[in-house]
Amino acid sequence: MMRMRRMAAICVGSGVMTVWAGSAMAQQQQSTETQTPWGIYVEGGTTLESKSKSDLGTAGVTYQFGSRHALWGGIVTTYGDFFVSHWRTQRDLVGDQTYTQVGAIANARYRFDQGASPWFADLGLGLTWFDGHYETEDRRFSTQFQFTEVLGVGRNFGVNGAHELSLRVLHVSNGSIRKPNPGDNAVKLRYGYHF
Repeated sequence: MMRMRRMAAICVGSGVMTVWAGSAMAQQQQSTETQTPWGIYVEGGTTLESKSKSDLGTAGVTYQFGSRHALWGGIVTTYGDFFVSHWRTQRDLVGDQTYTQVGAIANARYRFDQGASPWFADLGLGLTWFDGHYETEDRRFSTQFQFTEVLGVGRNFGVNGAHELSLRVLHVSNGSIRKPNPGDNAVKLRYGYHF
């Protein structure tokens, strides 16, 4: 059942990417800079490390702050990411386990081609809190508090680059504040809208 859901998610993601790429090519070149610092997003994904995978769903708000800086032929901007995630894992003896995660991440976004490219890369570091000790078949976190690191790559599209799609890799661990500290990694697909 879990494999069927993952395959469905991959098919939907592939379809979205195909439609997105086609519509982006059909549009005239437009500015990738939005008129407002606010954005909202949804994302879904799965963990990579555990024997029993966890599925993740997230909703969040972004806010761009700070000034633009030139770096290596591109432009760097910064934004805050505030979110709520729902994690669901299946364990043999107890069935489905669910966890809610809230967090805030400070991100740096590098936009290529002097900032004119629709393509970007993100790097983020933040703090998160689970409503319980996250546990899978082979991992148990010893703290509810976790550090979170994010790497992402994506593309803006639509009028003024208001829409964006990105693929993101997330790592959570407590930084060895307490043992055990197995950490976990996840890959997620994000759709965002800037308004």
